[in-house]
Amino acid sequence: MQAIQIKGLRKSYRVYQKQEGLFASVRGLFHREFREVNAVDGIDLSVDQGELVAFLGPNGAGKTTTLKLLSGVIYPSDGEATVLGHVPWKRENSYRRRFALVMGQKNQLWWDLPAKESFRLHQQIYQIPADEFERTSDELTDLLDVRKLLQQPVRELSLGERMKMELIAALLHSPQVLFLDEPTIGLDVVAQHNIQQFLKHYQQQRQTTILLTSHYMKDVAALCKRVVIITHGQIKYDGSLKGIVDQFSGHKVVSLAFAADRMPENLAMFGEVQSVDPPKAQLLIPRQNVASALAAILDQCPVEDVSVEDPPLESVIANLFAQADTSEPAVSA
Repeated sequence: MQAIQIKGLRKSYRVYQKQEGLFASVRGLFHREFREVNAVDGIDLSVDQGELVAFLGPNGAGKTTTLKLLSGVIYPSDGEATVLGHVPWKRENSYRRRFALVMGQKNQLWWDLPAKESFRLHQQIYQIPADEFERTSDELTDLLDVRKLLQQPVRELSLGERMKMELIAALLHSPQVLFLDEPTIGLDVVAQHNIQQFLKHYQQQRQTTILLTSHYMKDVAALCKRVVIITHGQIKYDGSLKGIVDQFSGHKVVSLAFAADRMPENLAMFGEVQSVDPPKAQLLIPRQNVASALAAILDQCPVEDVSVEDPPLESVIANLFAQADTSEPAVSA
């Protein structure tokens, strides 16, 4: 059964085009020029119940706008969407109790109060029965190992500790759908790992539908089997992690170890040289040329070890985003 259904969803903004110079600024007081920016440009997407999907894209691609649309924070310019059968921008109370939105750069906790006080406020907002509230808060507190921090003002917590508290606050009412926008942004490696492990465990136990945006590929690799890539407000890819490498990388990484003092000088003739640390070298070779290039290398050079791998996922994603940044955005005057 599908938890999220999107058809032709679009959100555009009118952006004022401010010109440089004093004369242009004065003229702008009387005659303003605008352009229309399509933050989300007619996307179609469906997510099954209990699915954990990564929603990736460069800055300004439309990821956060999509999450805000699905959360009912903003209204669309066109298109349709339902989450658990609800139209998000109708903002029905029955829908608000079934989803949660966590934004890594926004706080929902009272800054000067202990997190426990904010949790009590959430209990009242969502009308959570006392026994259910105590049971859920105890479970989440233990899973995230923050019980000793509950009475400490939020402003005194580290970034990682605050994010744990934000997750608890978002999950107190046991939402069926969870929208996560950069939940590990700015966190150190240990904090990132802890959040990843918690989300993985929680999703497996509760079968919560999760749509996750993140610039950390380790988040994606640790949590998601399915990846959706959006650029300029349009979905460019929807499939598996491995499929990204297969579709968007036309090269293989070939690592070679040569016999001592027998390092060839003409490695560039076989492929793009990535690194050289005698007697080892690494080449980037087009997929279709790997077999012939290896045959030529083995025929001409004394090779002691060789490995052929796909490029790192981070590298493939970075190149894909870089190509999107240089392509023409969806903008109309």
